[in-house]
Amino acid sequence: MTGALHIGLIFLSFMVVCESEPTHARPDRGGGSHGQSRLVHLTSHSAFQLVNDSLAFFRAVSYCRGQFSSLATLYQSEDREGALELLQQTGLHSPIWVRDPSKAAYKPVALAKQYSQFSALNFPKESREGFARVNMSFPALSSVSVCVRVQWDTEWNEVSTIFSYAAPVFTNEFQLRGQVDMQERILLALIIHGKHLPYKASFPNDGAWHHICVTWRRSSGHWAIYVDGDRKDMGSGTDTSRDIHGDGILILGQDQDSFGGNFTEPFFGTITDLNVWNMSLETRHVSALNACSPMNQEVLFSWNLDHLSSHPVVKEVQALLFCSAVHQQMELQGCRTLQSWSDHLPLFGLTDCSDPLPFICWSSRERYLKIKQMSDSQSSQPTAFMNHLVKISNKTQPVLGQQPSGLSSLAQASNLLDISVQALEDTQQDGLQPTDMVSLIQLLSLAADVPTQPLADVNNHSQDSIQLSQHFISVADSVISEDNVIKWQAIREVVNGPMDVVKIIDRMVTNLTPRLMAETDHLTIHSHNIKLEVQQQTLQEGSRGSRFCGPKTKKQTNIDCISVPHQKIQDLHNNGFHKLTMVNTWYGSLRPLFSPEENITMVPTVTDGSQRYLGTVLGSSVISTTALGDDQPVSMAVRFQLQHRVQNPTGTVYDPVCAFWDFDLTPEAGGWWNTKGCEVVSKENGYTVCHCNHTTNFALLLQVYEAQRSPENENALQVLTFISCGISLCGLLFTFILFIAVGVPKSDRTTVHKNLIVSLGTAELLLICSDWASANEAACFMVTTLLHLFFMASFSWMLVEGLLLWSKVVSVNISEDRRMKLYYIIGWGLPVVIVGVTLAISVDEYKADDHCWLNVKTDTIWAFVGPVIFVLVVNAVVLCRVVMVTVSSARRRTKMLSPSSASRMQTFDLTWAVTRPVLILLPVLGLTWLCGVLVHLSVVVAYVFIALNAFQGLYIFLVYAVYNSEVRNAIKRIKEKRKALSFTNCSQPINFLPTQRAPVTSWCRNPTTLSSPETSDTSGPPSSTSTSLVIKNESFRKESFVSFSLKATSGNQVVQLTGFKPSGC
Repeated sequence: MTGALHIGLIFLSFMVVCESEPTHARPDRGGGSHGQSRLVHLTSHSAFQLVNDSLAFFRAVSYCRGQFSSLATLYQSEDREGALELLQQTGLHSPIWVRDPSKAAYKPVALAKQYSQFSALNFPKESREGFARVNMSFPALSSVSVCVRVQWDTEWNEVSTIFSYAAPVFTNEFQLRGQVDMQERILLALIIHGKHLPYKASFPNDGAWHHICVTWRRSSGHWAIYVDGDRKDMGSGTDTSRDIHGDGILILGQDQDSFGGNFTEPFFGTITDLNVWNMSLETRHVSALNACSPMNQEVLFSWNLDHLSSHPVVKEVQALLFCSAVHQQMELQGCRTLQSWSDHLPLFGLTDCSDPLPFICWSSRERYLKIKQMSDSQSSQPTAFMNHLVKISNKTQPVLGQQPSGLSSLAQASNLLDISVQALEDTQQDGLQPTDMVSLIQLLSLAADVPTQPLADVNNHSQDSIQLSQHFISVADSVISEDNVIKWQAIREVVNGPMDVVKIIDRMVTNLTPRLMAETDHLTIHSHNIKLEVQQQTLQEGSRGSRFCGPKTKKQTNIDCISVPHQKIQDLHNNGFHKLTMVNTWYGSLRPLFSPEENITMVPTVTDGSQRYLGTVLGSSVISTTALGDDQPVSMAVRFQLQHRVQNPTGTVYDPVCAFWDFDLTPEAGGWWNTKGCEVVSKENGYTVCHCNHTTNFALLLQVYEAQRSPENENALQVLTFISCGISLCGLLFTFILFIAVGVPKSDRTTVHKNLIVSLGTAELLLICSDWASANEAACFMVTTLLHLFFMASFSWMLVEGLLLWSKVVSVNISEDRRMKLYYIIGWGLPVVIVGVTLAISVDEYKADDHCWLNVKTDTIWAFVGPVIFVLVVNAVVLCRVVMVTVSSARRRTKMLSPSSASRMQTFDLTWAVTRPVLILLPVLGLTWLCGVLVHLSVVVAYVFIALNAFQGLYIFLVYAVYNSEVRNAIKRIKEKRKALSFTNCSQPINFLPTQRAPVTSWCRNPTTLSSPETSDTSGPPSSTSTSLVIKNESFRKESFVSFSLKATSGNQVVQLTGFKPSGC
């Protein structure tokens, strides 16, 4: 078989769907060169795949996992019906593996739960007389198993007897002996029927507790020695002609050279948990017993100090032993099988987990069909990556075995991963396609489950394991790269999410840790998105704590770190552990891979009403740690700090929550975030410190809140807004009426003022009415549109006010008519365009859900905020220019003052030069709306914002009506006109007849005094012409003049003075 076909098998080993009716599909056979027969049956919701080649239970679980499915449970009635129909159609009647849904997946439990206390016997080195005798009579044994826990005295190097069984007719009937070799190992040997077997099985002379089991069976002559759950030595060839004699004596700690006495070769150390069975235990039984799982069937003797008699030098002590029995229960009892069917009901049984049996993999129908679609696409149009992979593989040796699991050795897995890394590097510019990602994830899953060689051979393959791990991390890094964000969404129906890759990496590292640490105590593998570090230390007094940090970057000041406190590691040592291995991993690219639309369901932590909960998002990198105490998973408390990697949008705040990924929470979805056992230690600027009482994959979840106020503040702000808007509206109305009524001279400035008043007044009137319109959806939508239009028009005319002011400050050569046309286009045309385009683009997301205004949760709000920010920026520039011009003018005036008063006047003039234009121009230019950007920060800012902007109309009334010179002049003209008319209506003509001619006289300051004849008599000579006499009358102010005429009457020059008496005379 060529390398290309092998590659195709591992990457294209997707199931094939038959073409008939899906609900009752005829099984379709597939398999190809693997040799296995795979048959598929579809129901309305499920897909069943029968793998007719046999595997051990855990290899079957691994195979299904590699196919993105799981071992069938047959728990639901639909599953039972589908599996039954599949088996009937294939004619398979042998037992098959199925999964027991009541058996939870193994995970490290709390350290306190992994320890059990045993009563033990200590055999001191001070005396060679110590022994203990089992007080019971033993029958003849055709099979026997003896298990015991021993703690060897490290200072004793001679041959020792752990136990010896002697019969009246034969003393060395059954015995277990040990001795220390040159490499400081304890070598074990059996004596059966007097035959001394070789010293071969061993364990380190480290002073730790070790579990030892020995078994023998007469029928086959087979014997075995197990140490700490692993079979260390085995053989056959013992005497099979007879059983072990009965009525013997079992002695602990001494060799019986005679029946029940003449002790030699004593044992020094501690012994506990001795149990005897009249059967030959299997490997699964021994492994379970090593983890403290009880096994009571066919037990002859169970450990109990009451059934022992011992020498006085032997002391009873208490021993605290590590027991991880929770996950071993299944192995002890056997694994679940479907034996047969009875009346369409399944009959289940238990079988040795190591037995090879067929099995059924289950997946959802949607996932199966998606895999088939991707398989067909890859077959018809291979991607650039797949083409290059096949091209490279043609130059290599075949890398796949003939097992359905695909990979049977580390060498095969390493070879295939190496080829994949080369193909990824060569096709980096093309990138991965969704089908490529699925194939690579499948490869990673299979490589993570490759069985490892026994620990005795680890040293010879440490470098190979490190190289495999490096290639493994490189491939995984390419899969979870941020460049694949969109592609992850495309494979969601097949792969649950990026945390599936994290779980695969955890499996790989845990599986290879003993091999990776064989020749070193520290290993680091670093890629662009993943950093893996394995640390190992021998526990002793004063053992250091463990700390791991993610990669450092120039931009980051607080890097992601996780640590185990020194005291927790010291507790392990105090509890009897001798070696600690910490597996730490950092993932920097997972956050973008989580769908932003997929909100994390979590109870809000802020419930005081000051903020509105919007949702929860992943807000940091993912960091994980796994603790292995003497190669057994243990759970320890950890402390970690993670950077916040999400920016706060305007109007939102984040509250960090410490969480971990729980694979057992919603397992059908691959797990979910959980916060149990985790708490926030401190919240700093940009990062958060957490504490969790267990080890797993950790991250920060950021709860997103929209800043809002308490109900009391909301009510107060609403009432204040209503009142102040009413006052503002009245101010705008009075201003507009004054402009019309008093006849203010028409100019571009007054025209702009009038348009601003109309747009702003209409907007505030609509704002007042918006609460009543919210009850009707159509009316609310109409009010929202009009509010958007008129508020945009208000800001557009504020922009025009700024442009007009700029044209006054900076010379602009544009005629007034052309300028006004431009102003009208900006003031009314631009808002209509903005509102129209917004409605056309996002009419469905235009209005908010709970009030009549734009939707602030979408980009629609930028159709208002964007133009407003532009207007405010432009008008701020205009205001700065005006202030600069005013200050310059003030300085010029100051220089004209005398030196004595220049200093005092300069300070006053400059202050007033800055303050006056700011006070006058702020409301009309809309610059008080700058407070709106800061409203979310504090409720005080909200009150200030309302006070400044809701009273904008009143402010305009005061500045542009009450104190406007044009308005005041117009009012004065009206008053003067009324006074003149009133004076005319209430006065009578007065004639002054002088006695002689008088010269023309003009009075400039005094009131008229020519009302008496005496005054006219003193006049000068008469004139022959009629002359106008102008007299300044203080009754009509300084600028008012009154005309008088001198006319001839009856040949004489007579002064005729007509005066007007003011009203009220």
